[in-house]
Amino acid sequence: MSAGEILSGVAGEGHRKPNPFAGGGLDRATHLRANPGWLSERLADPASRVVLVSRERSLVSQTAREAATKADGLAYRPILLPPAIAASASEPPEEWIFLGLEGGRDGGRALFAADVPGEAGEAGEGPPSDSPLDGAGEFLDLRGVGAMLGQGDGSLLAYARAIVTWSRRYRFCGTCGAPTRPEQGGHVRRCRNEACGVDHFPRTDPAIIVLVTDGDRCLLGRKDIWPAGVYSTLAGFVEPGESLSEAVVREVREESGIEVGSVRYRSSQPWPFPASLMLGFRAERVGGELTVAHQELVDARWFERADFARRREIGLRLPGRGRVSISRRLIEDWLAAAPESHYQ
Repeated sequence: MSAGEILSGVAGEGHRKPNPFAGGGLDRATHLRANPGWLSERLADPASRVVLVSRERSLVSQTAREAATKADGLAYRPILLPPAIAASASEPPEEWIFLGLEGGRDGGRALFAADVPGEAGEAGEGPPSDSPLDGAGEFLDLRGVGAMLGQGDGSLLAYARAIVTWSRRYRFCGTCGAPTRPEQGGHVRRCRNEACGVDHFPRTDPAIIVLVTDGDRCLLGRKDIWPAGVYSTLAGFVEPGESLSEAVVREVREESGIEVGSVRYRSSQPWPFPASLMLGFRAERVGGELTVAHQELVDARWFERADFARRREIGLRLPGRGRVSISRRLIEDWLAAAPESHYQ
């Protein structure tokens, strides 16, 4: 079992493999972020590679064997560029962010992330024809292609997308308004105002996502912005001064009127849209009656296990295009745990 699988919780009960965007196994080599000489050498090393992010989209290309591999979810791969080529299309190298070592500490090549400025990288398009990257691939949203990437590739692109988005948003100090500069391999942005000098660190917003069960049925909700028929698990951000289990109880109560107990952690998933960590839970109904909070959901329903076997007949669609969402995993793990699974 790889380190990425262990860290992703694959060894836990009910976890068949790491969640999408997790389990990449990249050595982040945090001890090297404070070594500017080493970073400068790697920035100039032709063997290093750069991941480009443009308007929160990632540069990818279709694999040569797309038709043969799409069924296995491997239709895309990330474009990793040598520094010289990346520098001609992105922010200057001093703004690049060190992601880690691809092959581990024993000589692996360094990987960096870089932001593509301006209007380059429109959704679903490749770089402009006058760009040095013309023909290299296309900038796509990970929510659309995440399930068609290898485990390590998806993890790498999610990491790059999240930290580049953070760095872009913190170009100015939130305390005094002065410009900031990257430090620690780009993992810190320090205020240039000597009278202030505040260090800004990457932020991750914790969000709970929970499958509520009641015997042989589970509770799913629906938002009006989702495609027709899609129902998903309940979710929400953790508020200040709140534990994870408290957030589960509150969110379920607010959205559905249901009271839950036996809150059990299942697994987690990086969700770089733009900077969340989805913390997956299972909880059991202990009281309350279903009352939909329409400011949060347009509908919420109890679904019996048997409903999933006839979901096409009743118009039920599961969340997560290409099974990229942890929500779908929570549902599938619950169904698979039944003595005779109704899920096909």
